[in-house]
Amino acid sequence: MNQNHDIQALKPQLEAGIEALQLTLPVQAVDQLMAYLTLLEKWNKVYNLTAIRDPQEMLVKHLLDSLAIVPHIEGQRLIDVGTGGGLPGIPLAICFPDREVDLLDSNSKKTRFLIQAKAELGLENTQVFHQRVETYQPTEGYDGVVSRAFASLEDMMHWTAHLLNPDGFWWAMKAQKDFEDYSKLPGLVKIEAMIDLQIPGLDAQRMLIKASQQERN
Repeated sequence: MNQNHDIQALKPQLEAGIEALQLTLPVQAVDQLMAYLTLLEKWNKVYNLTAIRDPQEMLVKHLLDSLAIVPHIEGQRLIDVGTGGGLPGIPLAICFPDREVDLLDSNSKKTRFLIQAKAELGLENTQVFHQRVETYQPTEGYDGVVSRAFASLEDMMHWTAHLLNPDGFWWAMKAQKDFEDYSKLPGLVKIEAMIDLQIPGLDAQRMLIKASQQERN
């Protein structure tokens, strides 16, 4: 009870972060994000969803970090690969109730949490898939494949190319200290944009890489 009360005390910081990111979100989004943070903190004690234990750190390094990409993400049908505890997929699903945001992870404990979170948060626009990304075969391609600290960009593209529509985009969230040599990417991959992200309350560099499959001749 006290822990939940402590987490609710973080609501003004979340609202300030949303304002700093200049986001216009659905009316229920703040309450859903706070409910998600509460669930994440509760289940983390047993399921080890994240190495971060402090709710205030979770707010900044998980929620606000995920929300920072909201203005940039395009597409009606998205999938978060290697989503873990639902980051950034659940915040995206909350912010985009009119889009499909699917969640994929190979860890059964994490997908069990995601199914519970989907139910408790009332997220009707998401499906949870407990599979390895290489073996998941969707009936319909995605407009966007999103990842956060999932793998190198080259591996991400190699493992997920079959998920992407021909005109879709990869969206890779990266810490700039993990900078890769993008000249080594496969020849049919094109970097469309490298977007610097400013996370409210976080003194660290973050970036979002937008990439596409170049048209085959």
